[in-house]
Amino acid sequence: MRQSQLFLATARETPSEADVVSHQLMLRAGLVRQFTSGVYSFLPLGWRVLQKVENIVRQEMDAAGAQEVLLPIVQTEDIWERSGRSEVYGEDMFRLQDRHKRNMVLGPTHEEVITLLVRQEVRSYRQLPVTLYQIQTKFRDEARPRAGLLRGREFRMKDAYSFDADALGLDSSYQAMYAAYCRIFERIGIEYRAVEADPGAIGGEGGTHEFMVLSEAGEDNVVSCSRCSYSANVEKASGQALTADREPTALDKVRIETGSATTIDQLSKFLQVDPSQIVKVLVYIADGVPLAVCVRGDHEVNEVKLKNVLGVSAVELASAEEVKEHVGLPIGFVGPIVSMRTIVDRDVLTVTDGVAACESEGYHEVHVLPGRDFPTDEIFDVRNVTEGDLCPKCGAPLLFQRGIEVGHVFKLGTRYSDVFETLYKDADGVDRTILMGCYGLGTSRIVAAIVEQCHDEDGIVWPMTVAPFQVHVVPVNIKDEEQSRAAVEFYTRLRAAGVDALLDDREERPGVKFKDADLLGMPLRITVGNKIRDGLVELKYRRSGHVDTLAVQQAFDAVLAMVK
Repeated sequence: MRQSQLFLATARETPSEADVVSHQLMLRAGLVRQFTSGVYSFLPLGWRVLQKVENIVRQEMDAAGAQEVLLPIVQTEDIWERSGRSEVYGEDMFRLQDRHKRNMVLGPTHEEVITLLVRQEVRSYRQLPVTLYQIQTKFRDEARPRAGLLRGREFRMKDAYSFDADALGLDSSYQAMYAAYCRIFERIGIEYRAVEADPGAIGGEGGTHEFMVLSEAGEDNVVSCSRCSYSANVEKASGQALTADREPTALDKVRIETGSATTIDQLSKFLQVDPSQIVKVLVYIADGVPLAVCVRGDHEVNEVKLKNVLGVSAVELASAEEVKEHVGLPIGFVGPIVSMRTIVDRDVLTVTDGVAACESEGYHEVHVLPGRDFPTDEIFDVRNVTEGDLCPKCGAPLLFQRGIEVGHVFKLGTRYSDVFETLYKDADGVDRTILMGCYGLGTSRIVAAIVEQCHDEDGIVWPMTVAPFQVHVVPVNIKDEEQSRAAVEFYTRLRAAGVDALLDDREERPGVKFKDADLLGMPLRITVGNKIRDGLVELKYRRSGHVDTLAVQQAFDAVLAMVK
């Protein structure tokens, strides 16, 4: 492609509306343009990157035995009501009516549609297993779209669905997709983690993993072991149970006046105790029913773990009014002895000389001991891990990193096939329920995640496999006949050899060309300048910044070797 003909406009200044690096650089480099909040147009360079990402995804899906389909974006809302997810998605779902006043939605995902399709087509165990996938635009009406392509309302996604006769088959399909995802990220050339995760609104049972691209722009905390392969997102992560570092107090509990001290920080300073020795009690509403949760003062409740322990669909921290209604006390004075179900985090048992509220406003008790002074009948792991907790597998310290979720694989089991009665006949002619898995990958989000991880102060640094062009040929002075001829010849030879090459044939100053080249971030740059009179060109490696001065043929051979 000749740059003079490319539909491209670069910018020197950072756009004011862009709050993360990927958004800034993708706007400055002319990859995307915002149409409205959370909705973007892909320009030629951005579209080339997205296509290359999706081609890698498509190749690995096909290699894993999946078959490509294309499912409808417009779906009837009744199938979402049948699955129970219309209410779960709530206002995040785009809803509309057709001319006949039938309620419709724009698909944020396709579990319902694909399950009904397989119900129509699959009759016998001989047709199983089968995995179907598509690459398509999805729609979610995010309340606060942000960070460019990282959280938009319209986005590209690959979603795949496996259908198996039994649990062993589902395990096999899951592992095939897991391995395919690993190959995808390795081919793209970015650092990632596959982490244990919670299924969330998708539902299902059994294993589920999120695929995270490591980046400070990520919204998720990735917890990983400093020694072994253990990795999980913060909603799922657990550490080893803590042990007490001192003997339990032999003193009886004593009530003391604490006045207006209600927060952990205030109590810690007022009583001169470590937050780890304070028993914090929070009131939650779980599917409409109030309950109390006890954690140490230096820990936070993990609401996903709590929801899973309770087996409910939703948990929500009670408001001040609800706490007053159910306990009769203001927030900050609710103690561990309450007339409602009480869940105790397992690490509360390490409190050996504790402080707790005592159902009397303005007072707390000291020398409190779990089990002796308040019941610990229901003990679970319901807290967030903290950095330095010990790995549940090997005991080494856990580390925290930020990550961008770009993929998620689930074992759905019969979550949807039960709802839609998706059955097959086994070898004996008996009806059996199909087991499902689903496997999502945000392809447009991957593009942004690549930029987040692969950039420097000058611009984007594309990996070779997904760069819009692999080589940028830059004649310093296009009006110099010798430079121009040599640059065109080099560019033409590259294209004939199957290399994606971009020729900067613009009549611009050298500084402008070099700035744009660094901003656009092609992996290799061939600079044709005055040295061409001696048969030499410069080969610059974008990632390292290293420059080699080589004979034309040497440079050509070096480029081919790196590209191929």
